[in-house]
Amino acid sequence: MDEAGIIEGQTVCTRLAATAREHCDLPAYSDRDGTGWRTLSWGETRRRALETAAGFAALGLEPGDVVALMMPNRSEHVLADLGAMHAGGVPATVYATLAPDQIGFVARDCSAKYAVLDGQDQLARWLPVLDELPALRKVIVVDAAACPDDERFVSWQAFTELGRERLAADPGDVDRRWQAVSPSGTATLLYTSGTTGDPKGVIITHSMALHECVMVERSSVLPERSVGISYLPFAHIADRVLSYYLPVARGSHVYFCPDPAQLTTVLREVRPHSFFGVPRVWEKIMAGVQAVLAGERDEAKKAAVQGALDVGRRYVSSLEYGNTTPPELAAAFERADAAVLTPMRALLGLDRVAQASSAAAPLPEEVARFFAGLGLKIFDAYGMTETTGAVTANLSDSFKLGTVGRAFDGVELRLAEDGEILVRGATCTPGYLNRPEATAQLLDGDGWVHTGDVGVLDEDGFLTVVDRKKELIITAGGENIAPSMIENMLKEHPLVGQALAYGDRRPYVVALVTLDGEVAPVWAAAHGVDTADLAALAEHPLVVAEVARAVEDANARLARVQQVKKWRLLPAEWTAESEELTPTLKLKRRVVHGKYGDAIEDLYR
Repeated sequence: MDEAGIIEGQTVCTRLAATAREHCDLPAYSDRDGTGWRTLSWGETRRRALETAAGFAALGLEPGDVVALMMPNRSEHVLADLGAMHAGGVPATVYATLAPDQIGFVARDCSAKYAVLDGQDQLARWLPVLDELPALRKVIVVDAAACPDDERFVSWQAFTELGRERLAADPGDVDRRWQAVSPSGTATLLYTSGTTGDPKGVIITHSMALHECVMVERSSVLPERSVGISYLPFAHIADRVLSYYLPVARGSHVYFCPDPAQLTTVLREVRPHSFFGVPRVWEKIMAGVQAVLAGERDEAKKAAVQGALDVGRRYVSSLEYGNTTPPELAAAFERADAAVLTPMRALLGLDRVAQASSAAAPLPEEVARFFAGLGLKIFDAYGMTETTGAVTANLSDSFKLGTVGRAFDGVELRLAEDGEILVRGATCTPGYLNRPEATAQLLDGDGWVHTGDVGVLDEDGFLTVVDRKKELIITAGGENIAPSMIENMLKEHPLVGQALAYGDRRPYVVALVTLDGEVAPVWAAAHGVDTADLAALAEHPLVVAEVARAVEDANARLARVQQVKKWRLLPAEWTAESEELTPTLKLKRRVVHGKYGDAIEDLYR
């Protein structure tokens, strides 16, 4: 049966009802508390979602009203989202790093009637603009201690108690509301990160979300009752699909990690069957492993590990599309995996991973090859919010490292004359909220989504993403250069946290480089440098010399016009909080250009 037949007439609401009925007592969502994990079953999840829906109804929510959500990854986030949806509203998770003026823009753009905030940090971002939001009726605050004593606010506890009372008194109202939700209705409104101007609200329908779930499920090799970890923002389409819509559809179990700094701890504790990481997450895990390996003093042990890693790389390479695995290599991998690689993956909490994946930006091939050495195949995928996430992916039986795979069944994909990737299919958005001009630029008359990414298709249909169309460097000599390729090569060195290549309309390429805040102090200690301060390390001769080697290594693999002629090591990390990175750790080029314009100009003097 095709996807349309599988999900015909269904919504996220009907899928939750079916999952709660079929898997009532199975675990759904787990949050860490002071002593361990507290877990909601699927039956409890739906019951509390209906109570939350009744709470919104009691506050006066009408079908189509938007509920803005700003919370970390936790059960209450899913319950608020499901509650708004079941009441007939439109949940819209916004990034927790938005500044007050950005929050004001988004809330006005979607005419948000309600907001659900986690606590003090989120309140501090909303309070400065509340008086500019006359449409906002009520703000619900999860942390009761942070909830202001003001009639505009209500605590989550009081809100859910109101919902329980309302549901008990009139269960028919909520039933009528969620049953009236249409497959073509808006399941969520997700705002782009706004790196090129004001954020745009992407409309995601129930049909789009469920089509995406079917495509992802068909490509999956996960066990039936799989376990995953949610740590990326729910404003990011990948985690919204993988940790919310897909679990609702298949009844899997998700552990929440609201603090990404605790991810390595949670990984070791949960040992998930699936793990999704944006490229920067995989790069940081790789850098940590490399730092440990570099500090190993036992030469025999070091040689054994390097030998096993080499076998792992060759074995995974032999599984790539079009290759075959010699029996002796398969036997060698089995021995290396049992003796070295499985214990190494276990130390990372990745020993049960059946499906590792990456998206949001192309995963550097060197990173994929490194994890292949550990016996872990990372399946890179490609998509965007406007396509409800992945439209291409590498699969267990057909993958090529360094590519983002082939189009899913049911997805049409082609390249425009200038190489831009065009996509058409059931997961493509009908457009942006209140932005007809931007929608016209995104969608042409034939329904093709113009992604803004430049790609290359090989003879087997595997897609490689070159770069963002608007971010390609065109040098003064007319050469077209993809900056991400240069940056990825620089970041292959564990010391390098982030890099920006620059050279548009300039005679040569220069780079700004930052240190990795976790690896640099460890590297420094191993090399006898007695400071962990990043600013001091950025000026230390040993560190500067090592970064110079990283630049030389990258240049050795680049064409002359692509090589970095001058560079500068900066004294601080780039983060989402300092605004050089998006919440999903992608580079905000225009922000970096603005903040470090003088440093860039100095490199051309």
